[in-house]
Amino acid sequence: MNILKNIGLVAAIVMPLFNIPLIVRIIRRHSSADISTSWVMGVWVCALLMAPSGFTSKDLVWRCYNIVNLVLFSGVVIAVWRYRK
Repeated sequence: MNILKNIGLVAAIVMPLFNIPLIVRIIRRHSSADISTSWVMGVWVCALLMAPSGFTSKDLVWRCYNIVNLVLFSGVVIAVWRYRK
């Protein structure tokens, strides 16, 4: 793999990790009132619809991004709905 693929792979894994502070903030405040449920569901549905392409792709960067993003954004969805008031 060349350097650009390595950089892309690292970015594909790191970028979805930024969902973790959002999940932690929701849990600490016991509220997700400042997050739009329509936005969360829209992003999650789009991630679900892209997932088959990512899971079957030969491109390692796209496959890794899809897996990590789907798992972590599913955590955001769960946190938003759990702490919805």
